[in-house]
Amino acid sequence: MIERYTKPEMGHLWSIENEWQQILNVEMAACDAMAELGEIPKEAAKNIRAKAKFDVNRIHEIESVTHHDIIAFLTNVAENVGDDSKYIHKGLTSSDVKDTAYCMMMRDACTIILDDLKKFREVLRRRAKEFKHTPCIGRTHGIHAEPMTFGLKLLLWSAEIERDIERMEHAKKIVSVCKLSGAVGTYSNIDPKIEQMVGKKLGLTPVRLATQVIQRDRHAEFVTSIAICSSTLEKIATEVRNLQRTDIREAEEYFSPGQKGSSAMPHKRNPINCERISGMARLNRGNAVAALEDITLWHERDISHSSVERVILPDSSINLDYCTQKLTDIIDKLLVYPDKMLHDMNRTGGLIYSQRILLSVVDKGVLREDAYKWVQRNAMKRWMEGQDFRTSVEHDPDITKYLTKEEIDDCFDYKYFLRHVDMIFERFGL
Repeated sequence: MIERYTKPEMGHLWSIENEWQQILNVEMAACDAMAELGEIPKEAAKNIRAKAKFDVNRIHEIESVTHHDIIAFLTNVAENVGDDSKYIHKGLTSSDVKDTAYCMMMRDACTIILDDLKKFREVLRRRAKEFKHTPCIGRTHGIHAEPMTFGLKLLLWSAEIERDIERMEHAKKIVSVCKLSGAVGTYSNIDPKIEQMVGKKLGLTPVRLATQVIQRDRHAEFVTSIAICSSTLEKIATEVRNLQRTDIREAEEYFSPGQKGSSAMPHKRNPINCERISGMARLNRGNAVAALEDITLWHERDISHSSVERVILPDSSINLDYCTQKLTDIIDKLLVYPDKMLHDMNRTGGLIYSQRILLSVVDKGVLREDAYKWVQRNAMKRWMEGQDFRTSVEHDPDITKYLTKEEIDDCFDYKYFLRHVDMIFERFGL
């Protein structure tokens, strides 16, 4: 991921330096376990811990000859450790250490993302409570439907973020595993106890069975969970973008002092941050497809997944971390215009109350089909001729045969539609 969209903590986590450090941590933990079991001298394990280090440039230099990154890494570490380096990587295969290191990095990425999502949820809940009773029009198919509140929009988003939190918590559990079982997972040259000891030390659970690699359905769950979270963010960003349209302008991104919207048009206030989030969600959905493709490998392992993961694991994590923090700031500072919401709610001349008229007539014993026809013909007069819907209803002989003027007036009260808002908020402890 480019620096523009990389937050420092997540960027460091996926840096090449940290990746090699995690691999070194696995190697040293394995040496400690072997020493504890008496397989290598304890002094050798201490010496390895004291002297083991690497230099990224030196690894690249060696890899230009070996064309094998783990061997290049081990060679570089051996240059610093000396004779006791013969005990490093004993009985292990490259994927033992790299897969385990990647799992630690995915686990730690989940921790950062979960913190992001929880902070975002709290902002959404706070602003939902702020606009709990702020009436606005609900839209279906982009067309005015019935009254709701802006707080319900925000509360709905917080509920989806809660599910995203659950998804990431499960993904974290799925990737918090390790594997130190050799070339095809049979522990041919390593004691299974070492895997258990290393797992305990690193906070990972040994997989029950592996091939040469940890199976990639785990990685796919991690990346697809990120993609779902990203799609949630895009859903929210897209709604803000729609509400910011000049035709609507019921809410908009905060426009800071000195900010410019266009190099050509000084009047522009554009939802650029929400557009960025929408675009970046596309990247993570694409990465999810690649992660699903990685599940299928030849026999006990090929290397077709490796090059893909070097890109999609860091990029997906960094992307979601950035976008969650960005959208948290957008919603925290979101400019909301209740007066415009109320104005827009009344733009259709009362059409949004058609269902109340319909049901009120049906309650008088009229067939639904007949009542629907009577209400619809008055609604069409509004759409096609611009006639006031309420006035048309009040002069419709079929409707007024069953409803009094007072009953019709009651149907045009938006507060009726909002009578259960408090109950809905109570479900969320608000």
